[in-house]
Amino acid sequence: MTLETTPAMESLKARLKATWMAGDYGHFARYLEPSALEFLARIPLQAGTRVLDVACGAGQISIPAARAGAVVTGVDIATNSIEQARARARDEGLDARFDEGDAEMLTYEDASFDLVVSLFGAMFAPRPERVAAELVRVCRPGGRIVMGNWTPEGFVGQMFKVIGKHVPPPPLMPSPMLWGDEATVRERLRDGVAELRLTRRQYPFYYPFPPSEVVEHFRTYYGPMNRAFTALDDAGQTALRRDLEGLWTEHNLATDGTTRMDSEYLEVVATRT
Repeated sequence: MTLETTPAMESLKARLKATWMAGDYGHFARYLEPSALEFLARIPLQAGTRVLDVACGAGQISIPAARAGAVVTGVDIATNSIEQARARARDEGLDARFDEGDAEMLTYEDASFDLVVSLFGAMFAPRPERVAAELVRVCRPGGRIVMGNWTPEGFVGQMFKVIGKHVPPPPLMPSPMLWGDEATVRERLRDGVAELRLTRRQYPFYYPFPPSEVVEHFRTYYGPMNRAFTALDDAGQTALRRDLEGLWTEHNLATDGTTRMDSEYLEVVATRT
């Protein structure tokens, strides 16, 4: 699908790609995989189901879906995440395909997939109306589009709000957290969808270390956090770290030196007309 763009948007896309290639998403996502498997378990998968995992990262949905016998294609803007996903599939002997690509301009034919899924991925593309159109376009009639999107009110939404106070988000880009707003999702997925089911759920986080080390883990391995710290001077980094440690400490449910909490997300299940 060919779409016109502008120099400003091209520049933003390059920045976003650099952001998601910063850190090490494959390592970062390891602590998130148990909850990703819970998300996947609610999606009925049969052997032979053609699955497209949009913004697949290092394969936290793609790899277990392939293990279950699905015919999986994963696509992500970050070259290093795609390389990690390919290596994981190769190590497990799984026949899964991983492509570098853009959620706003998918290179697949219309109605190519039975299931189009995106867990906390496609929500971060800068032009959501194009993302929505592409998710619908590549899904076959009667197929499903399933997303997991952080809500503005949930913990991750609050974390991004803290980051935004220190490093303002790009002006060309609406808040990714709007993908977690029910009214917005209904508007974005109004065309080509026969049925839309929206459910607020909790995504458990668990880290076997305290909140201060969780913040350092995010700073080191999670691209958006890594780039936010890089954009600040020493005083700015100290202030951002203080605010983030305060947020994690405030919401931490554990009392044994570890970190455990839940973050709300919106589960989106759409049936293609």
